[in-house]
Amino acid sequence: MTSASFFPSAWAKDEPPLGTWPAGSQGNSVFIGISVPRTGPYAVQGEDELKGYELAIEHINSGHPLIKAISPKTTKGVLGKEVKFGVADDGAKPNNAVQNISRFISENKAVLMTGGTSSAVAVALNKLAQREKVLYAVGISGSNDTTGKDCVRYGFRECFYGETAANGLGPVLLKTFGKGKKAAYLTPDYTYGHTVQKSMSEYLNKNGGWTTVTNQVSPLGAPDFSSFLLNIANSGADVFLNINWGRDAVLSIQQAKQFGVLAKQKLVVPYQVPFLAPEVGGNLMEGVYAATDFWWTLQDKFPLAKMFVEAFEKKYGYKPEWGANACYLQFAFWANFVETAGTFYPPAVIKAYESGQKLQSTVGEVYFRPEDHQLVRPVIIVRGKKAADMKGKEDFWDVVDVLPGEPLMQKPDAFGCNLGPST
Repeated sequence: MTSASFFPSAWAKDEPPLGTWPAGSQGNSVFIGISVPRTGPYAVQGEDELKGYELAIEHINSGHPLIKAISPKTTKGVLGKEVKFGVADDGAKPNNAVQNISRFISENKAVLMTGGTSSAVAVALNKLAQREKVLYAVGISGSNDTTGKDCVRYGFRECFYGETAANGLGPVLLKTFGKGKKAAYLTPDYTYGHTVQKSMSEYLNKNGGWTTVTNQVSPLGAPDFSSFLLNIANSGADVFLNINWGRDAVLSIQQAKQFGVLAKQKLVVPYQVPFLAPEVGGNLMEGVYAATDFWWTLQDKFPLAKMFVEAFEKKYGYKPEWGANACYLQFAFWANFVETAGTFYPPAVIKAYESGQKLQSTVGEVYFRPEDHQLVRPVIIVRGKKAADMKGKEDFWDVVDVLPGEPLMQKPDAFGCNLGPST
């Protein structure tokens, strides 16, 4: 299927009258296609993302007060239409995700596509979104490339990413560990890993005189990290920065403990992994610094965070992780911009996203940067708690700081973003 089979036939070249619908979506509902990893190394995080999406759709369709706080024009549904959705498992594999979403577009005339936990998936879906002229709300993606060199007019990202993680966490590491340290990295071999490692090493080396003594690059889904960890253990590093994600992060940290790495080197997790602390176990996250997108104790600071945490916990029985929060917000933001535009016609909705409109969120006021479609939002710095200091079974992290996002971001054109056309 090409874009010619969906965009021009569903939407006229000129903007259709407000309130008209894409071909195949006439009636009382519209459809969203969701592709997340429900198997593979990122499955745990994918399921959490899905819960955030499902809760947002439930709240949109019911006109929940939290949605109305983010999207004031929402009543029930989006433009009065019930939101329906389909879910497919991509296993964190780009080809699977593209096939899944392509099917939702061709068979269900999806007006919005979403997904991503692997940034390789996000980049692939960016390209699909631009080709098919269907809006893409990125799920989780930490690569600089997603709103950098691989940005598209039809893609929008809520979450923080490698550069903002480095610029937020870097000063904390220099203050905590000092200058002139030796760093070892364990990096997953795809766009997320490479760009996060590059941002972290450039910040620390330039601003703190750190040196990178080894950067061990491991394949996604590796069951055994022993060869990489032995090299790290023998590298003479002072600090071990583990950039792995999902199940790979869990296994590599557990194995780092077994190989004595954690006895020699301070562990840092530049891009925090949802559920990392309980899955790793053994209180191995004690004293570990990380950058993150959201932590549930922010409910004490932000009223909408409190509403979200309470609603999520009531429905699912546990405190939400940041993936669920990011995905909830993505759907809430989309609802707001469709309501603002008064139509589902993609170019009109894109203009609403690009307007610079300030949005309320679970981390305060935010907005999308029109030049690259990256949300300007805080970065949260956390430190792992001692078991004795935990106030409950899910109280794993102390929030060290909530940093304004704009000063942490590169200039809009620094990573080669060229959004392309909207029609």
